Amino acid sequence: MTGLEVLLLILVLLLVLAAAQLVAIARPFIVNAVGGLVVLYLAQVVFGVTVAVSPLTIGVVAVGGVPGSILVLALSLFGIAFVP
Repeated sequence: MTGLEVLLLILVLLLVLAAAQLVAIARPFIVNAVGGLVVLYLAQVVFGVTVAVSPLTIGVVAVGGVPGSILVLALSLFGIAFVP
């Protein structure tokens, strides 16, 4: 193996480790977003409540989880925000 190959191997290893670290950091937000979107979907199916899904909605739900989705539903019901 030449020096260039060793250098590229180390660089790729560092990139893989950095990507794994980013996924580990983002995992709770991804779980919250999926859980909150499930709550929004169930609210639409069961109660007929419609919410405009936008990047802001997903951000609130990702940070807040289920309480964030309840907040989004309440604001949509009262016509304050997230109205389709």
